[in-house]
This record gives sequence, structure tokens and C-alpha cells, in this order.
Amino acid sequence: MTGCMVGWAHSKFGKLEGQDVEALIVEAATNAMADAGVGPDDIDAIYLGYFNNGFADQDFPSSLVLQADDRFRFKPATRVENACATGSAAIHQGLNFLEAKQGKVVLVVGVEKMTDTPGADIGGILMKASYLKEDSEIEGGFAGVFGQIAQQYYQKYGDQTDALAKIAAKNHKNGVGNPWAQLRKDLGYEFCRDVSEKNPIVAGPLKRTDCSLVSDGAAAVVLADMETALTMKKAVVFRSRSHVNDYLPMGRRDMSQLEGCANAWANALSDGKLTLDDLSMVETHDCFTMAELMEYEAMGLTKPGEGARALEEGWTEKDGKLPVNPSGGLKSKGHPIGATGVSMHVLAAMQLRGEAGDMQVDGANLVGTFNMGGAGVANYVSILEGLK
Repeated sequence: MTGCMVGWAHSKFGKLEGQDVEALIVEAATNAMADAGVGPDDIDAIYLGYFNNGFADQDFPSSLVLQADDRFRFKPATRVENACATGSAAIHQGLNFLEAKQGKVVLVVGVEKMTDTPGADIGGILMKASYLKEDSEIEGGFAGVFGQIAQQYYQKYGDQTDALAKIAAKNHKNGVGNPWAQLRKDLGYEFCRDVSEKNPIVAGPLKRTDCSLVSDGAAAVVLADMETALTMKKAVVFRSRSHVNDYLPMGRRDMSQLEGCANAWANALSDGKLTLDDLSMVETHDCFTMAELMEYEAMGLTKPGEGARALEEGWTEKDGKLPVNPSGGLKSKGHPIGATGVSMHVLAAMQLRGEAGDMQVDGANLVGTFNMGGAGVANYVSILEGLK
């Protein structure tokens, strides 16, 4: 056990007009501290997850958290970035601070402001999270990257059009119950399955419904060491966690599988003395439906090449044996990059507290999260358990 979440906050995800990065940070930080029942004087360190890379003019953002309260002045604050896994990276850094006994309470905020960027520029910004020496000529931005991954997988294991449509339909159906989701609409399997004017091909075999959303948003958590957490009004414990990085160049890997993801899951389950069957549900990184399909295999839910079976058997539905993304995932919830990993942890904590509303999975007592940066490069797994 490596620390606890004792408070959290989550903004609406989507096109948030009138709120810049600073406003999103301040709101999330303030609300998370209020939820935990702590103030700035109680916080020993601050970690801010923020990808940016050109989405907003404001860079060097760590001290923007100090805008929430003058009492934060002279507290240590650090910006953390690890592509689309930035939010989980910030949380893991906060836990490292606690484990090193540098303090007892940490504030972690994840944020991104993406929708002010012209659409033509978004793909280029996101592609900076790939290996540009090899990938710079890929058309379609990161959708193009995962379009190529999908094509490799199809060549090895067969057409997965039906499976990807089932993932998209599941996540959009689940997202209806998420009050913070950007797109709260049950699109249905047929719409997600068929190419249409409203659901065109984006890259390779991937359609619009296979791709996560461009979003603004923020989420925050207050972390505490075990001794301190036991004095708080609520606590969700990190039963185990793992972070592994794989090669950045896809040319050095077999892209029909996500080996970094598999290693992170194996480490976290082993450290927690658990098997996948012990988990109540998973929040996983469905930046593209192809990623979620491959993550089923990487976490050990099915054998390689058989991820579609989990969908055919209904295993990943909200009432299945391992519900995946009852929040709607990135597909429905949105994907403000720096906030995504923090959001996963907040939603997992709410499940464990029985406070997830229409997203609630009955009897949730162990929840796994997987957050991925790049094309399977930075891989973070957390396994969370209710403490009180």
C-alpha cells in the first residue's frame, strides 16, 4: 500500500468557454481540498499534470496552482508531463513524495485546454508524442498512428470492425450516466459500425466513433500517507501501482500487442497479490477503440488476438464479469490530456465509495486503472481499494 486518496474533484469535460488553464486549475484544486477537508497550510507539495506542447500559450504552469490561495506561496510545486499518461504520472510522483517521507499530504491537479486550438494544428501537436524520425509522414495525426496499428492487428488476427463498434457503442451508452462527460449520447451499435456522413473514416479502418474527443477539463486529488489518511473522513488506498516505459519507435516493437501495458498490469497485480479476477472493474485508456481492444489482451482478460471474445461474451459491459469504462471512457468522457489520468483515479475512488451515481458498478471493491502515453510507450496501472 503506497498512500491514499482522501479527497477529489472533477470538472465538466468538453469545450469550456470562458475558462483558461489557470481557472480550471484553481477550481479543481479548491474543490479537491474542500472535499478532503484540508487547506493550503496542510499541503506539503503540489504536482501539476499538464501536457500542453502548444495547445495553450501559457507554459511553465506549476505556480498557477498558487493562484488558488496565497497560503500556497513558497510551497514546492512541480509540473509533470508524460504524454497522454501525464495525469497518472503526476499522481505517481505525489505518491513517491509521500513514500520518501518528504511530507504527509500532496495536492495533484491534472489539466488541459485543447479546444481553443485550430483543428488543423491539433494533429501536429499530438504527433509530437510519437517518434517523429519515423512517424512524421503518417497522415491523420495520432489517429493515423493507431490506424496503422489497427491495420497490423487486422492483418494478423482478422477484421475487427464489429468489435470496435461494440466498444464505441458500449462506452457511449455508459457515458450517458456520467455527468462530467463531454458527449452524453447513446449512439448505438449500428451507427458506430457503419461508415456514414456523420461517422466517416478518419484513418486506416478507424471511423470518427473510434477516436476520443478533443477536450478541455481538469481533475484533482489530495493524497495522504497511510497514517494521515486514517485520521481523515474518507480514504481510498493504492493497493499497488506500476509504471513501465517501452521503446518510443514503433519500429522496435510488435505493434499487434501492447507489451508495456501487459508488463504494467502484471507488475501491479503481482505486487498487490491479486489476479485480474479479483477486480470489480477497470477504467482503461480508450484513446481509440483499437487501444481498448488490445488492452483487454494486455491485461490478461483474453489471449492475444481474442479480445473480441470479451465483447461477444458481454464481459466488459457494466453488468459483465469485468466492467470496462463504466464512465464512458475517453470516447464519451473526453480526453483533456493532462487531466485524463487524474480523472480515472477520481472516478475509481467514487466507485469504491459507492458515490458514482448512474455509473456505479454494484459491489465495487477493487478497481484498476490503466493510463497510456503515446502508442503504448508510457504505461501506468493503479489498483485501488476502499479503506474507509
